[in-house]
Amino acid sequence: PQIVISVYGPDFFGNDVVRGYGAVHVPFMPGRHTRTIAMFVPESTSRLQKFTSWFTGRRPEFTDPRVVAQGEGREVTRVRSQGFVTISFNVV
Repeated sequence: PQIVISVYGPDFFGNDVVRGYGAVHVPFMPGRHTRTIAMFVPESTSRLQKFTSWFTGRRPEFTDPRVVAQGEGREVTRVRSQGFVTISFNVV
């Protein structure tokens, strides 16, 4: 099993935009586990698309969270690194 994280936040105009996506496998062993997840955000492919998305406030985002968890099709998706999230698991 995996946990998929989607982080949203306001942009300069006050619109809620995606700040990052990330996924991590849930540990099976009992105990406390800490994982650091590298976050990424989709990028527009052309300068015109970048300007249009900035101007309209609609930035590229994934409509299906399964895209983040699966590796299939990700090699053709342009993304930019966007920081890290640390998550802690308490497995019984």
